[in-house]
Amino acid sequence: MIHINHISKKYKGTDFYSVEDLDLKIEEGEIFGLLGPNGAGKTTLISMLCGLLKPTSGSVTINELNFRDNKKKLQFLIGVVPQEYALYPTLTAYENLLYFGAMYGLKGKKLKKNIEQSLESLGLSPFANKRIKTFSGGMKRRVNLIAGILHQPKILFLDEPTVGVDVQSKNVIMQHLKKMNNDGTTIIYTSHHMSEAQDFCSKVAIVDSGKIIIKGTPNELINSVNGAKRLEEVYLDLTGGELRDYV
Repeated sequence: MIHINHISKKYKGTDFYSVEDLDLKIEEGEIFGLLGPNGAGKTTLISMLCGLLKPTSGSVTINELNFRDNKKKLQFLIGVVPQEYALYPTLTAYENLLYFGAMYGLKGKKLKKNIEQSLESLGLSPFANKRIKTFSGGMKRRVNLIAGILHQPKILFLDEPTVGVDVQSKNVIMQHLKKMNNDGTTIIYTSHHMSEAQDFCSKVAIVDSGKIIIKGTPNELINSVNGAKRLEEVYLDLTGGELRDYV
């Protein structure tokens, strides 16, 4: 589904690569976790996979298409749910979703049906006509998710989809994502929640300094480190315990 071929990215004015000579294949139907410390290159990699950044070298194909020749097709094929809320606070949930759905070319009965079904699935129907600025963090996170999946993408990119939410919202979000995956959506997921990634992902790659240092199923990674019982122990063993603060 996704083929990353020796991709690198070096930002102008920097002396190092944010992503360096990275090779990866993600199969159709996988839930693939990209894990790594702050500044490891995850966001840069995701941005290139979504067509938001051009690689310095190397190539990416999604469903055998590249962004250079098939940008429009790929924009409808993929969905992106950013960590930051991509919502208009003074508009209602329904108005926000009408706007984002229209951006994907949805309209009329199809758009209305997709919005209503999504709001119902994520427990937001009673609040459809309330302004986003009145919503709790968990409610905003759920609307943020709906905005990225209204067009029913074949591939979904998720950046910290449950950060800052209550336990109930997290459960609803993860169950909805699992249902989407069961229905055929390939998911690429980044998070700092190791236990969540361990339970959710079918495969995982740990990224540091712009390179993949290990990849495999969560169990394969756990078995690769002596005495490890959790993915978090593998992560700390491979990336170290030092703080990764940066500005």
